[in-house]
Formats: sequence, structure tokens, C-alpha cells
Amino acid sequence: MADEVHHVEVDRMTLAYRRSGRGPALVLLHGAYEDSRIWARQLDELSDEFLVIAWDAPGCGLSDDPPDAFTAADYGDCAAGFLAALGLDAAHVLGLSWGSTVALSLYGRHPDRVASLVLASAYAGWAGSLPPAEVESRLRQVLREVDLPPREFVPDWIPTLLTPSAPRVLVDEVAEIMCAFHPAGMRTAVLTMAQVDHRALLPTVVVPTLLLYGELDRRSPVHVGQDLQDRLPGSTLVVIPGAPHLANVETPEPFNRAVRDFLRDIT
Repeated sequence: MADEVHHVEVDRMTLAYRRSGRGPALVLLHGAYEDSRIWARQLDELSDEFLVIAWDAPGCGLSDDPPDAFTAADYGDCAAGFLAALGLDAAHVLGLSWGSTVALSLYGRHPDRVASLVLASAYAGWAGSLPPAEVESRLRQVLREVDLPPREFVPDWIPTLLTPSAPRVLVDEVAEIMCAFHPAGMRTAVLTMAQVDHRALLPTVVVPTLLLYGELDRRSPVHVGQDLQDRLPGSTLVVIPGAPHLANVETPEPFNRAVRDFLRDIT
């Protein structure tokens, strides 16, 4: 069942995950300040056709924190170890926001483990997609926040993740997930996000790749996706009308349809 939490050992860490369905494996990598619960609508709605697996990344949700010196390459290796521990030779990999950089790190380190990529609200790392001043501003913000009670800053994030018309139930759901963040895990994640630059990797990607962006995304605007498309040979860019950064939460129907159509086309 999608709400049941499973655990697996990878690199001396216990990682939590949720799974639902049967069929080709679709592995979901969440963004920062999140965990596998952010994928509830994908676990429910795509599991009729796929084995949908959503991890809690190291330092997130019910998973152990990674070592302090964990790097982008380490996240990629850990994701490969996670797939191996589940007995998956390869999987379709969907990364959201920070999870997109983990997905690219996985591909760069272990391309044989990745059957296809869906990069949603994605970056080539902050260093690879944003001006240096914006990277520095975001990094300072998060490093300041992780030592504060979450209720003091999480409300300020919501307008950058959802649209002003998002139902209150969605706002509360996202806020609850974000408030459960691990300070140490988030600090490590944001440091890797600020440093990684996957631009040199992008032209080497040979698996089918879907770039999925919300029209109204304030954190990873459509022009970031257009830049990735220019650098990713043969990639497809889909822009969801009226969708925010967390399109998978606020506009799950077109989000899931785009993922389903893409995977059907390549399998």
C-alpha cells in the first residue's frame, strides 16, 4: 500500500520508502524540505500501470542522515545502491527540483541504472542553472532557516511552491511535510544543490528524457527548462498551464498524464 513505509539498508544508512503497484519501475526522488509523502498522488494514480517507488532521501523523512561530507556524487551512488537493494537493474527515474539533480548524479555515476529520466521543476544544479548571486542568496536563506523552528519560515515558502489559488488543504499538506525536515540533512542537501553544475553532463545523456515544468513556477522558471532542453539532445519539454513548482501536488492530473504518456511512448 502507498501509505505503508518500508526500509532498506544502503551504505550503512537505513532508508525509508513507499511503494505501490506493479509493472515497470518508476522511482520518484523528491525535492528539498520534502520526503516521499510529496508523491502521494503519483503513488496512487500511476500505480495502475507502474511499480511506483518513492524514497525518503538520506537526511529526509524517516531515513537516516548522511555523513556531513556527503556530495552530489554520493547522493547518486546512494540512489544506485537503493535500486540495487530493491533488486532493480534499471528504472525510470523521476526527479523533482533538488531530486532532479540527484537523478542526474545517478545517471552520471551509474547510467546503466537509468532507463529514462523525467526531470520536473528541474535544475542542472543551482550552480548550473541560476546566476551566482541567486545561488548565494538561496544558500544563505536555507542555512539561516535550518536552525529556526520551521513554523517561523515554512509559511514564507508556500507562495513559491503553490499558486495563490491552491486549496487550503494542499497548503497545509505541504507545510506539514516541510516542517518535518531534518536540519542536518537539509544543510547537506542545500550545500550540494548550491555547488553542483551538471551542464557538462547534459549532452552525454542518451536515455529518453522528459522535462516537465509548471507555467507559473517561481523557483525553477520555464526558461530554466528551455536551457536544459537545449543542452539535452532529444529531450522533450512539456509546460503545464497554470502549474506551480509543485505541479505534482497542485495539478496532478496533467502532471501524471504527461509522465504516463512519456513512459508509454518509450516502452
